[in-house]
Amino acid sequence: MNKKQPSMLSWPIIRKGLAYIMCGRLYVRRGHLPPPEHPVPADFIGICIASAEDAAMDDYVISQLQQLGIHQVRLDFSYGDLQSFNARFLQRLLDDRFQVTLHLVQPFSNARNMGDAAEQALWRTFVHAVLERFGSRILRVEIGATINRKRWAGYSVDGFMQAWDIAYQEIRQRGITLAGPNVTDFEPIYNIGILSMLKARNQLPDIHTNNLFSERVSEPERFDHRIFKYRWATRLKFNLVKKARLLRKISTDFGIARFISPVAFWAIYRIERLLPDGEQKQADYLARYMVLNAASGALDQVFWGAMICHREGLINDGLSDAEYPALERVTHYASVDGDRSQFRRHPSFYAMQTVAGIVQGANYKAAIATACGLEIHHFQTAQHHIHAAWTINGKVALLDDIYHASDLRQAEIISRDGELLADAPHIINESPIYLRWPISHTMTAKPGSRLAGNLAIHAYIPGLRYYPYHQDGWFGMILAKDAEEAALLAKELNPQHLSSPHKNDALRHARNAIWALPDPRTATENPAQETTRKITVKQPVKMYPHKQFFDRFKPSKAKRSWNGAVELLRRGIDSAQPVAFFEKEQDATLKQNFYICDYVTADCSVGEMFIHFAKGNKDFHIAAKNITVSAEETYAQLAQYLFKMHHRGTFFRDLSGGNILVRADAGKQLHFSLIDTARARFYSYSTPLSQRVSDLTRICNKLHWAGRERFLGLYLANMSRKISFRIRLAFYLYDFKVAFKRKYGRKGIKKLIKRIRNAD
Repeated sequence: MNKKQPSMLSWPIIRKGLAYIMCGRLYVRRGHLPPPEHPVPADFIGICIASAEDAAMDDYVISQLQQLGIHQVRLDFSYGDLQSFNARFLQRLLDDRFQVTLHLVQPFSNARNMGDAAEQALWRTFVHAVLERFGSRILRVEIGATINRKRWAGYSVDGFMQAWDIAYQEIRQRGITLAGPNVTDFEPIYNIGILSMLKARNQLPDIHTNNLFSERVSEPERFDHRIFKYRWATRLKFNLVKKARLLRKISTDFGIARFISPVAFWAIYRIERLLPDGEQKQADYLARYMVLNAASGALDQVFWGAMICHREGLINDGLSDAEYPALERVTHYASVDGDRSQFRRHPSFYAMQTVAGIVQGANYKAAIATACGLEIHHFQTAQHHIHAAWTINGKVALLDDIYHASDLRQAEIISRDGELLADAPHIINESPIYLRWPISHTMTAKPGSRLAGNLAIHAYIPGLRYYPYHQDGWFGMILAKDAEEAALLAKELNPQHLSSPHKNDALRHARNAIWALPDPRTATENPAQETTRKITVKQPVKMYPHKQFFDRFKPSKAKRSWNGAVELLRRGIDSAQPVAFFEKEQDATLKQNFYICDYVTADCSVGEMFIHFAKGNKDFHIAAKNITVSAEETYAQLAQYLFKMHHRGTFFRDLSGGNILVRADAGKQLHFSLIDTARARFYSYSTPLSQRVSDLTRICNKLHWAGRERFLGLYLANMSRKISFRIRLAFYLYDFKVAFKRKYGRKGIKKLIKRIRNAD
């Protein structure tokens, strides 16, 4: 049976799915918003588990489940498992009174041959034997394994229907609860088509199952761009809540009373394609995902899987990606691998422990804010009112803007990982917090709860916290290790006392004044360094009329510089460490704002190196360190740095040679740091090629063509591309633009007038 099998997306499925959709049935009014006033089941959260040959692994897994406080588990069971450690482990789970969803999985090669009578008999024998041994004690049986992913599951439509028919007969005659068909992701045409076919056979499941992933849209709150692409995402509003509610509606329309998501996760390696803090972000997404599903009111249960795995697990198994099994664990989580002595908990373990203890069995009251970049969800238990609060995508909200001071004084604030915070935060960021009040306390959020306008932060700068500054008509943000240091910075860098120096005393003085000051923190940390450590201050001092008009509709330059720097750091791209920014409220001049960052000690800039190479030199000598770096080494290392920047969704827009500072170490390793960050734009996906080329034309402007070709070749090799005519054209056009501006632009005209005057 090696013939190519038909796809799962067959004409009957398409026809039934389209008929349902075209009749307007795939619709829930305001479906992207959670409905108010509904209970969250006490067994709402479950987890996918496995064990290993060593019986000690059973003890380990069960002890971790007990510490999580989770009793709902899902176990994959396949051919040969009745004679393997899996039968031992299942028996142990049942003896310890765990509620087990037993997922019966056909091996891929068997599933793809279900048209064969011998294969059908083998499947029936397996299902019969498993149910005879364990059927009376398990909670339910699930049939189907990512059936819309044929490369994982192996099924054709007819093959799956054969497998379902056999399992349905065996399960029904024993009165066991049946769940399925296990569609993965949000592809409702499969759910509708398969359920229609099962209904025609009078073989519908008791529970509708769909693996409700949000991983590929990055954050759980995002509107799904994969449905008619990015331009339609915010119009159609297919977020996690809407998807859950629509799938629940499909269940109801087919007369199925319950709906669960058997598997979902965020793989750390996938997160780290964009953000370096993969483990922390996984924990954030897990907590937010569980809260949103609880708020949706659409699901009876949600499972995370797998529990132990270095990629997506709550516990790292210590293995590498090369040791990951060939078949995705979303389809078959066969075993726990690795040496138990190397296991360690991810932050997501504690996030799961915390969210399970908060939302399970609670009543969901309402959304205080949702689907707007700020999420605040109100739950109520017998003892407490609880607000789960967070922002998305590096945004920030100020607690004082949302809650009255009297309510904040009465609140206990719990971190994402369950720590009761003695030093209460001033902000809400991407990492969820839980604000808890006694049930007797009546709290009211201020009307119009919203994000702090056009402000970004990086939540995971080690040892530092954010402190809002709001006094004497000035607003800002300070990044400090504690409240005492924040107060020191606020005093010593009081924006009312800051003023740009004379041109001769500044590091730069053109449209912006940039100057250095002694770092106020040095005296408290190490008095011996008081004269060496500096900070840099930037203030706009000249605004051309057209800029003054258009910049009125943008954040202040200081805030844009702050946002650019923290976003770069958030994405793992080196930039000067922000210290603070301040802006005068209602400032008509647009010049009363200051951005302050650490002073970057550099050996040179990329611009200096490129000018040197453009003269035909093959090496660049850094005299202060007696280090010589070749052009080839420079091109190779810079190409990797800029590729990483673009791959992580950054379009810098001002990538001149002077804006990349360089520090070299003894091993000729170059460390790059971006400055002048106010113009940068950021995406939740890799930067498009056209914008990458726009950045590259700027950085290469002073480099000769031989150097450009070598540098671009190294950069484009990361994308398996070569220098095309279109890319060359972009460079020629930019060269022409620069030459034209130098001759006929504002500076060119000034130089011409000066020459005429000197001639007279």
